[in-house]
Amino acid sequence: MPEPTSPAAGVVVYSGMAAEPIDVGTAWDAVETAATGAVVTFGGVVRNHDSGRAVERLHYSAHPTADTRMAELAADVAARHPGTRLWAAHRTGDLAIGDAALVAAAASSHRGEAFEACRDLVEAVKHGVPVWKEQHFADGETEWVGMA
Repeated sequence: MPEPTSPAAGVVVYSGMAAEPIDVGTAWDAVETAATGAVVTFGGVVRNHDSGRAVERLHYSAHPTADTRMAELAADVAARHPGTRLWAAHRTGDLAIGDAALVAAAASSHRGEAFEACRDLVEAVKHGVPVWKEQHFADGETEWVGMA
């Protein structure tokens, strides 16, 4: 009897930085196939507060290597999650309250795998892509987040 083979590594359908608005529907459509049994999406949305302070808007800046780094991290996630299809984009520029700053999606034959892959992808992007957030508060002050 032949040995069972492990599924092929996951596939990165898309990963990159985006100067234009991004949405979960685009990510969903890109990863869904006839073989998909589950699609999990994530939308990181600009909120109107942070640590008890009113936020009016955000500005995201990215290092010139951000696209390359995001592609590397997405490939690493795909290698850890065989049989998945992955999509991720992170915004740059000015964002208003309610805008999507990070969108990710993972598709797989089964929900558990899709959930795990999506979370892994989001965490990899949040912790590994050189992106900095400037928060603009209602009182006129600003604060940079992610600057080490």
